[in-house]
Amino acid sequence: MALVTYYGTGRRKTSVARVRLVPGEGNILVNDRTIAEYFGRKTLELIVKQPLNLTETLGKYNVLIKVEGGGPSGQAGAVRHGISRALLKVDAEYRPSLKKAGFLTRDPREKERRKYGLKKARKASQFSKR
Repeated sequence: MALVTYYGTGRRKTSVARVRLVPGEGNILVNDRTIAEYFGRKTLELIVKQPLNLTETLGKYNVLIKVEGGGPSGQAGAVRHGISRALLKVDAEYRPSLKKAGFLTRDPREKERRKYGLKKARKASQFSKR
């Protein structure tokens, strides 16, 4: 018998997360490693688990995640977005609570491009009189 799987794609900054929810004991694997091993920081683990805690589905699904691009914070945000989208496929009644918490909105903030004549996007070199 084939298990039912629910898919969701999440994005933040330059990170993209592909999330699969499979009925199980609540294991979370990120790029074939445990969540604690992959992210290291407790705050990032909490960000990832937020949608599961909100919908009270933390122990009901195994979460299999492939994430690439960006840094740890952007990846955690992308995973949260992906899990939220996958949970919508599980049950559409989760939508109001996830929407109210802001987990379904793709965060549009990106790094601003560097401009010529400056060191970074906005940082100029220090002024010197002579």
